[in-house]
Amino acid sequence: MPEGDSVYRLARRLDSRMLGGVLARGDLRVAAHATADLSGRRILAHDTHGKHLLTRFDDGLTLHTHLRMDGSWTVTAPGRSLPRRLLPDVRVLLAVEDGTTAHGLSLPVVELLRTRDEHRAVGHLGPDPLREDWDPAEAVRRLGLAPDRPLAAALLDQRNLAGLGNLWANELCFLRGASPWTPVGDVDLVALVRLGARALRHSAHSRDGYQVTTGSRRRGESHWVAGRAGRPCLRCGTTVRVEAEVPGDPGRRRTWWCTHCQPGPGPG
Repeated sequence: MPEGDSVYRLARRLDSRMLGGVLARGDLRVAAHATADLSGRRILAHDTHGKHLLTRFDDGLTLHTHLRMDGSWTVTAPGRSLPRRLLPDVRVLLAVEDGTTAHGLSLPVVELLRTRDEHRAVGHLGPDPLREDWDPAEAVRRLGLAPDRPLAAALLDQRNLAGLGNLWANELCFLRGASPWTPVGDVDLVALVRLGARALRHSAHSRDGYQVTTGSRRRGESHWVAGRAGRPCLRCGTTVRVEAEVPGDPGRRRTWWCTHCQPGPGPG
């Protein structure tokens, strides 16, 4: 699943190609907005909050989209088009007057709302380290409200701190030397939030360090534990373990950890 840094980088890419452009065509291919016509509107901003993308127009409307597991965006240059096999997956089509076109593919969330009502879509989210209104103290407070909650589950809860997905939740647990099932109340939350914010910002803004947590971009060595089940820990050599996700439980995603470097309770 794309994480907050992924969506932030997407917004900057859309800015570079679409910002300030006037829509010659704007289609929303979802039942709720099938009759909406966005043509003639100017794109004012691509804002993000956590994993949510907010495309604002000059008439006071905002297009709210979310990638979740399978969604993506692609931008085609003037005179170019998508491969035919992808056309059935287009849920949003935004073409500016010079022919540059953004295609939202397989987007599970497509919502058109008044800009003044954006809180309906993102008001429940916690502080986001990639936003100017980032409030680390509030993130610490929210995480600490449920001291018995497992750490990884608390990090995945976007109401606590927006933008951390499964990759970052697993890697931050490793970097803080805590089992993913360590109760939140046993963790130095100030240090954890500080590290998480720094890591997410570096990933969002770095040219070569996107989602690299080890400092190495070599294949199979860019993460400490995420995706490395059955392989030796890059720090101590202990075999990295994995616990399968529990379908329908957003707090129990697939979890990787090193039992030596991350002492504490296990999944049972």
